[in-house]
Amino acid sequence: MSKSLPYSMKDVHYDNAKFRQRSVSQLISQALLTGNGKRDYLKCSTGKFLLLLLIGGLAYLVLAKKGDVDPVSDGIAKNDGSTEGENLMIHGSDKFRRLWRKPPGLPPRLSPDEIISRNRSIQESMKREEPEWVARQQKVKDAFIHAWSGYKEYAMGYDELMPLSHRGVDGLGGLGATIIDALDTAMIMEADEVVYEAGSWIEKHLPERIEGKGQVNLFETTIRVLGGLLSAYHLSSGDQGRIPEHKGPEPSIYLENAKNLADRLLTAFTSSPSDIPYSDVVLHDKSAHPAPDGLSSTAEVATVQLEFNYLSYLTGDAKYSVEAMKVLQHIKTLPKVEGLVPIYISPQSGDFSGDNIRLGSRGDSYYEYLIKVWLQQKGTNFSYLYDMYVEAIKGVRHLLVRKSVPNGLLFVGELPYGREGGFSPKMDHLVCFLPGTLALGATKGLTKERAMRENLLTFEDMENLKLAEDLAKTCVEIYSVTSTGLAPEIAYFNIEGNSEGGPDGGNKSLKYLHDIIIKPADRHNLLRPETVESLFVLYRITGDSKYREWGWQIFEAFEKYTKIDSGGFTSLDDVTIIPPRRRDKMETFFLGETLKYLYLLFSNSTTIPLDEYVFNTEAHPIPIISRSQ
Repeated sequence: MSKSLPYSMKDVHYDNAKFRQRSVSQLISQALLTGNGKRDYLKCSTGKFLLLLLIGGLAYLVLAKKGDVDPVSDGIAKNDGSTEGENLMIHGSDKFRRLWRKPPGLPPRLSPDEIISRNRSIQESMKREEPEWVARQQKVKDAFIHAWSGYKEYAMGYDELMPLSHRGVDGLGGLGATIIDALDTAMIMEADEVVYEAGSWIEKHLPERIEGKGQVNLFETTIRVLGGLLSAYHLSSGDQGRIPEHKGPEPSIYLENAKNLADRLLTAFTSSPSDIPYSDVVLHDKSAHPAPDGLSSTAEVATVQLEFNYLSYLTGDAKYSVEAMKVLQHIKTLPKVEGLVPIYISPQSGDFSGDNIRLGSRGDSYYEYLIKVWLQQKGTNFSYLYDMYVEAIKGVRHLLVRKSVPNGLLFVGELPYGREGGFSPKMDHLVCFLPGTLALGATKGLTKERAMRENLLTFEDMENLKLAEDLAKTCVEIYSVTSTGLAPEIAYFNIEGNSEGGPDGGNKSLKYLHDIIIKPADRHNLLRPETVESLFVLYRITGDSKYREWGWQIFEAFEKYTKIDSGGFTSLDDVTIIPPRRRDKMETFFLGETLKYLYLLFSNSTTIPLDEYVFNTEAHPIPIISRSQ
């Protein structure tokens, strides 16, 4: 631009803030009315005409520049991929003016006064808003205390509470899974009494349980018990945690139990003839064996790496990480369908079994851990995990994402018989982890604003972030479409040319009533966390308060229909009728994940920040290992 202006404009500064502060008359005076030639120009009519022409031209350039800068400087036309921002950026459809635009991805440049004004506005808005969210956060903490009180009263030491029967049940190997799953939630919420009670039970009873119990599932025990112990160790200051005023035993108790458990779980890896571990371990004799059908699920074998990597980091013993990472290194070598993988894999041969491809049960957390393990170990030689993640998400977009009819909800379906076997418009609630994973993969845990300011987002990242937002909306609509406002375990979608037909969710007033089908066998709700997990991640990354509002609606529905007066919360048999039929089971993940993510959704961004932690698939926060270590 400077080459087309008179030479005397060389002293004009093009910093946006300073440029706007100069008046038109000042610029004209500097450009034209300097030096000895000014009197000669004014003596003839031609000179006067040229002067007026030049003044008009300069005025147009100044005003055009001002028109370009102001919307951006005022924070209106940010390059965030939105339609509004795009329309502002090409306002007037003037090709010449578009050549003057800043390249995509550069941050808006604000004057000091504008920065102060904007920050003051944000702070005032937060002051008005924060008391409401603090109160709602307290409601979630109250619900956690109520859930724990029922468990403590009727099921202490058992894996899970049956809140209607007022008794406990062991369905996860008898290691007191609810206690360990709930512990770091209590630490984050500063529920000191629960921390003390849970920690004291672990110190007194868990060692003998680990040494004396029989068969446990490698995956479930790793994500719930091992992950819970490691997170509790970190948060109680064992590894420079964020909650120094911990209650309960010394942090070393948690690490000692974690190591004892992991040494037994390792036999699932070392007993297998391939790099794929067996599914089940017998704790008391340190033996392992495959499932009855001989297969392991892909999600299970590929969802233990965060925990074993962190244990190696803490202990200095590489054996845990080495065995766990062999799985992902092996899967890297196997053939895939545009990055997508079948849901079963054989420990005997090391090969995938069958053609069923889905992001629901037995497939889900494989994709989640590709990006999370890479984030945990970023800066190491695990870059292949990021490449696998990128390829897989492209495959999801191409093969699994469709739109419903008549209203165009985006959803993720399945290929039960592989690429050539036809598409199924079935979507498990478990798939609602994906919006959060997509958002995390796009910004790497940074806020969208910061990632854009530092020019870190590619076009593909922006596409994935938009897909995350669209899928999160679909997940919320699966809640809204039911009479109770709670999601079923599985939903089907009507699609063009393949209308499933079938019963709706019961909420006759909802726009998407005819897009979503809920079959009788799929109407149960297990208090699952996946949707609120994605709402939490998306709120942290985008700052859009709608995710908080959606989360609050879901929490209120849990309170209304699943809370048991005598203590605890219960899963439901049918979310489409009121009153819903109840199942008499409080899953461990309701305390370990669902309530934790709701609490964090209503907290500020400094509580377990996403650029410092990754959450394992059971919502236990694991610190990101420093690149320099």
